[in-house]
Amino acid sequence: MRTIVLGLVVALALIQYPLWWGKGGWLRVWEMERQVDAQRDLNDGLRLRNAALQAEVRDLQTGTDAIEERARQELGLVSQDELFVQFVDGNAELREAPAQQPQRR
Repeated sequence: MRTIVLGLVVALALIQYPLWWGKGGWLRVWEMERQVDAQRDLNDGLRLRNAALQAEVRDLQTGTDAIEERARQELGLVSQDELFVQFVDGNAELREAPAQQPQRR
C-alpha cells in the first residue's frame, strides 16, 4: 500500500512539473502576460506621442502661426516691427553675484 501511495505521489509530481515549469507552463504564461501588458503600455504612450507629432507637422504645413511661434520660443526671434523688452529681477543679480573679498592695501 505504501509503495502505491508513493508511486501516485511521484506520478502526480511528474505530471505537475510540465504544468508549472515546462515550455508552456503557468509560470511562463504569467511572465508573457506581464511582458505583453508592459508592451501595451509602451505602445499607448508612443501612439500619444505620434499623434502629437502629427498634429504639430500638420500645423507647420498649413500655416505660418506655428512656425512663428516656434521661432519666437526656440530661437528668440522677433518681427521687424516689434521691440524686444526683457525684464530682469534686480534681486536675481545680487543672489548670483559671487561674494567679493576685501582688498588689502
